[in-house]
Amino acid sequence: MRLWGIRGATTLDSDTREELKARVAELAGQIQRRNQLEVEDIVSAIFTTTPDLVSSFPAAWARSVGWSKVPMLCTHELAPHGSLPRCLRVLVHAYLPGPPRHVYLRGAKVLRPDLVEGEDNDES
Repeated sequence: MRLWGIRGATTLDSDTREELKARVAELAGQIQRRNQLEVEDIVSAIFTTTPDLVSSFPAAWARSVGWSKVPMLCTHELAPHGSLPRCLRVLVHAYLPGPPRHVYLRGAKVLRPDLVEGEDNDES
């Protein structure tokens, strides 16, 4: 097992607590599933949001889906002109046996098309 960084991102249609909760749950679940990751293997997570997302803390929702003992930090992402709006990103540090599978969902697929793994990164 080696310590790896797993990148993930998704977008929201609107800045509501309910949608942020759903997107965090979806992103955290996909990161765990695609990397066959147990919560106990997660060392820490850093969540960023674009400045147009202010309804809630992503870490609060990550705790609600089982990441309650994971040290987490939330911050805002830079937002240069033309950048992707309503974007939630995460960098998860975790022990894995091999290279991570990064997770880009919804509109965030455009951020790193080189890391999108085809149909496996669909919105469903």
